[in-house]
Amino acid sequence: MQRVHVCAAIILCIAHACLSFENQTVNNNATKSESNDLKSMLNLVGNVTESLDTAKTDENHTQAQRNASEDGEQMNKETHGAKPGEFMISQELREVNSEQFSLNVLYVTHLKFVCLNLNLSDCPPLGLESLKVSDDQLESSSYLSVGLGPHRGRLNIQSGLEDDDEYDGAWCAGVEDQEQWLQLNALRPTLFTGVILQGRNSIWSLNWVRTYKVQFSNDSSVWQPCMNGSEEAVFVGNEDLETPVLALFPEPSVAQYIRINPQTWFSNGTICLRAEVLGCPVPDPDNPHFSETESGSSDDLDFRHHNYNEMRKLMKSVNDECPNITRIYTIGRSYTGLKLYVMEISDNPGKHELGEPEFRYVAGMHGNEVLGRELLLNLMQYICREYNRGNQRVIQLVKDTRIHLLPSMNPDGYEAAYEKGSELSGWALGRYSFEGIDMNHNFPDLNNIMWDAQEMAMDKRRVSNHYIPMPEYYTSTEALVAPETRAVISWMQDIPFVLSANLHGGELVVTYPFDCTRDWIPRQDTPTADNDFFRWLATVYASANLVMANPERRICHSEDFQQHNNIINGADWHTVPGSMNDFSYLHTNCFEITVELSCDKFPHASELPIEWENNKESLLLYMEQVHRGIKGVIRDKDTRAGIANAVIKVDGLGHDIRSAVDGDFWHLLNPGEYKITVWAEGYFPRIRHCSVGSEPRATICDFTLTKTSQDRLKQILASGGKIPRDNQVRIRAMRMRKLRQRGETGGRGGAPS
Repeated sequence: MQRVHVCAAIILCIAHACLSFENQTVNNNATKSESNDLKSMLNLVGNVTESLDTAKTDENHTQAQRNASEDGEQMNKETHGAKPGEFMISQELREVNSEQFSLNVLYVTHLKFVCLNLNLSDCPPLGLESLKVSDDQLESSSYLSVGLGPHRGRLNIQSGLEDDDEYDGAWCAGVEDQEQWLQLNALRPTLFTGVILQGRNSIWSLNWVRTYKVQFSNDSSVWQPCMNGSEEAVFVGNEDLETPVLALFPEPSVAQYIRINPQTWFSNGTICLRAEVLGCPVPDPDNPHFSETESGSSDDLDFRHHNYNEMRKLMKSVNDECPNITRIYTIGRSYTGLKLYVMEISDNPGKHELGEPEFRYVAGMHGNEVLGRELLLNLMQYICREYNRGNQRVIQLVKDTRIHLLPSMNPDGYEAAYEKGSELSGWALGRYSFEGIDMNHNFPDLNNIMWDAQEMAMDKRRVSNHYIPMPEYYTSTEALVAPETRAVISWMQDIPFVLSANLHGGELVVTYPFDCTRDWIPRQDTPTADNDFFRWLATVYASANLVMANPERRICHSEDFQQHNNIINGADWHTVPGSMNDFSYLHTNCFEITVELSCDKFPHASELPIEWENNKESLLLYMEQVHRGIKGVIRDKDTRAGIANAVIKVDGLGHDIRSAVDGDFWHLLNPGEYKITVWAEGYFPRIRHCSVGSEPRATICDFTLTKTSQDRLKQILASGGKIPRDNQVRIRAMRMRKLRQRGETGGRGGAPS
């Protein structure tokens, strides 16, 4: 990529274009001495540029000096004649594609130069979509209603079900003319490099802006247009509601304020838009309120977006760094053949250890909801490094838990979204599989199978409430089931998972089963038998998440989840038949919740360190919940072998679980006293009372079962053994009783003598 260094002296003007630091002011009325000092400093631009380019060849070095000298002369002229509210950028910028160069910006502070080496294509979004930009920073010339105010003019914001309510899907001007504008106050000098525009989110109306202009200001009073050479730039906007359209400025400009000024709009609609602004904040050493860099994470992790190949390399690097506690395996392939990779983390990778619970995180079910993918890649790096550093919390977690991390369940969808980029993939590109399947509705709907059976049964207690088999239509090769979904189902069946979380994006809330309502009601609280524990699990994640726990945070779109403490029953939000959460609960022993990680489905890479810090404690704390409740091993009294598929029933709780292949089991329960009944085919049931404490340390509750007489005899005879003497005596006694009963019956029923 060609990189052209352009130096520009920029007068950073905060109040009416005055340059003021520590009572030193340069303005239009500056003294002759001050003016000469400023000119002298501007003439130093060539020298600064020369120092930046010493590593280049002699030819490039000579050209850089010549360009710098020309830029310095141009800046000298422009700065000398600057009007209040103006800011100057070298005219050289008009001749260079802003995607292909880095800009060295120099500005005056304390009568010194500060040089920034900025790659304009890397200037991040300022945060309208991610809510980094507050509502107070947005203003408009007018608005159609409160729900269409400037605070709603955020990229990808979603409206409520009804138009014209408090939470509509865009900013819409109250007047239809070319004087309307949406304004952002960046709160500090910022190098603005571009705008992304989108139409109004609505299922009832069609509104978008087709062309627009952009203006800048340092004081919100005097405005300068964005220029394209000698003419005011006019940018192309949208031709539909949802596709984001990027416009990079031909002349990036430093200012504090920016306005988007619509010029034309859809003929059958009105002026409505959603926007994101791209820009690089300019460090201001004289303002301690702003640091030169954004706050991030102290963890040295790979904070960037990883496509398929980069994800594989990162996982391989973690495995190389921690070969004793990690293992990479695949559970299947996507429709296009991309492998579904899983990272296993355990002190004995590759093996299920008796009594050790299995935990999983799944991310990327919707390929464009990418934060979960990056968090899991960060998590595997973090656990590996902290384990090697001797972090006792991490060591204990690895020692006591077998952890499985699936960072990308829908790699095909992710690649489609990744190709467009974080701000340009929109709200839905990459959500579905390559075949167009929404995997969050693609699992067997076992809820309605169970509910229908309960309604038809005379005794509802006899209806299975767990391990419900998949219907025949779903298992046929003709069923519309994504290969990714089938792979995950097989994974669930192969490993006795106890706890899981499904990581999504686009909201800030934690949901728990059931996700599907009864009778196809659009939304209704539909709890499981384990509702209290599911609420605990959801609360654990939400309360430790730094953004969810912030009572001052703004709602993402139209739902105020803070009134529910940032957790909600999935079906009470919106019904989702065929969800992975419900299937996991009804077909396996595994409890699973959904975590909506951020308002922005595809955060910019610059926001990933902050998002890691927001979620790090939640991710760790949630995994530790797998050790709550009771656990144990169910064994045969005679052989001491583990009994597989034994049913563990908690008195008063209408959802059972089953033991794994080795006879071990785990039942997640809140603190309390429980009556536990265990039974298995061919065995007498056994009852125990077990107490669960408040610490995340499961109570051991083992069971030993005795075979029924008939099954025990069958087992002995099948093995070719002899019947024990006590059993022989018992059998003779049983035969004598039967003969005696038969004789007594015959005597009573015979003819009189």
